[in-house]
Amino acid sequence: MGLLGLLRRDSTDADGNLPEDSVDAGTQEIFLSWALFIVILLLIASLWTSYYLQQKRIKGIHESIVSIFAGILVGFIVRVSPGHFIQEQLSFSYSYFFNILLPPIILNSGYELNQANFFRNIFSILMFAFAGTFIATVILGVLVYIWTALGLEGVELSFVDAVAMGATLSATDPVTILSIFNTYQVDPKLYTIIFGESLLNDAVCIVIFETCTKFRDQSMTFTSVFAGIGIFFMTFTISLLIGVLAGILTALVLKHTHVRRYPQIESCLVLLFSYGTYFFSNGCHMSGIVSLLFCGITLKHYAYYNMSRRTQLAVKYSFQLLAQLSENFIFIYLGLTLMTQDDLVFRPLLIIVTAAGICLSRYCAVFPLSRLVNQVTRFRARMSGNPQQLQLDEDEIPPSYQFMLFWAGLRGAVGVALAAGIEGPHANVVRATVLVVVMLTVLVFGGTTAQMLEILGIRTGVAQEQDSDDEFDLELPRSQLQRQRPAASSSQTYVDDENEDDDAENPVASVAASVTEAGSRWFSELDAKVFKPVLLDDPR
Repeated sequence: MGLLGLLRRDSTDADGNLPEDSVDAGTQEIFLSWALFIVILLLIASLWTSYYLQQKRIKGIHESIVSIFAGILVGFIVRVSPGHFIQEQLSFSYSYFFNILLPPIILNSGYELNQANFFRNIFSILMFAFAGTFIATVILGVLVYIWTALGLEGVELSFVDAVAMGATLSATDPVTILSIFNTYQVDPKLYTIIFGESLLNDAVCIVIFETCTKFRDQSMTFTSVFAGIGIFFMTFTISLLIGVLAGILTALVLKHTHVRRYPQIESCLVLLFSYGTYFFSNGCHMSGIVSLLFCGITLKHYAYYNMSRRTQLAVKYSFQLLAQLSENFIFIYLGLTLMTQDDLVFRPLLIIVTAAGICLSRYCAVFPLSRLVNQVTRFRARMSGNPQQLQLDEDEIPPSYQFMLFWAGLRGAVGVALAAGIEGPHANVVRATVLVVVMLTVLVFGGTTAQMLEILGIRTGVAQEQDSDDEFDLELPRSQLQRQRPAASSSQTYVDDENEDDDAENPVASVAASVTEAGSRWFSELDAKVFKPVLLDDPR
């Protein structure tokens, strides 16, 4: 049913098309080749546009927006062209999305995660990713349910299906915004909160959606709500443990074998272990996205220093390469799907109500939770006996950051793919609505990010912390690298000297630093004894 040659049945001859049964395998292969050629041309155009925008330092436009418009244009040309076989080959297959396109993006996000910034803002990230996603899902689901219950457009969704639709449109995917943030070098605190929320948010939305599907054919009762919450937390927790255990297992295998002497095999094993985690978790009716995300985080923390230097480079750039291709491919296919998918049913009023509903639900999720985070920060400062900390605490979220968090809530392909799982007589209406709303958020919010940064006066040009796996470190001999980093902490990240001086002047931070240092020594000893490899002569 998609790009790989699974043709649909076409028994209509009104347009002069031959039935599929009369098309031989050679002709089908020709149509498939043309479809693949079109997609490759669009990918080349998208990547070349990215190169041109970066070369000319055009910061206000992202290649994802260009990819969507290119997909719409080519899809329209294919749609009005005679015949439908190429159009059928270009139909989006959601199973391919979840099994081929989405895993590289999630794995690369977890592997490239800046753990120091992430855990420094972990409270804010968890609040927005869990509580914020739940609030946005419920509010949007209730709004859609009330609107469809009025029956003005002949669409009526059950409450469970409305909440499932709310989950699909609560999955944020700020690829465009984060790319512009990188170009402008926005404050790492804001970048980390938006990036961390989007990571966990996708996983949370998928688990909520799958939980709703389990109650689709059941009558909703008061106990069903608690049962659904229990299923959600059980699924998320087990999936997290699967990912962490898979990452630790990979680290142990790399440590207790000499596979690092064979970088090609080692690189393949790391990639296969990661993908195996995703499919194993899905096979156990858990969330493969959650497992893969935490597998990537664990791999970077434990398995990274067990790899040969060639494998470190190969894994890093392989993950980035696959993620880049997948992201561009997804945006192109979003535009193609809007033009080439025949079974979409558009309801203009429902689209308008849904678009307004995601803005309202995002507002209710961001601003109240931001105030709660700030109040908790102030309360901790009072309890510490240092009231001067109230004006200086870096954990607070200023109003400009709050509004940017609201603006960064654009939706992505995860919502479109989840919408394909909605069943019922109005499933095509839901898919069309989700697709159009996703397009609008990417074009409106993503296309105005650069201007919004200037309007809000958010700091740009901020120097980023160096990751532990940069090319300079990788080219150093292993012995010299370890002399420079004699006792890596459990997070494998390092704090600038300027931040250390600030912490020294802060009594609360000094106490926290002492506790952290003691814990780091304990984890370092654990890492050295259990996970870190015995140094061997490792030829390049």
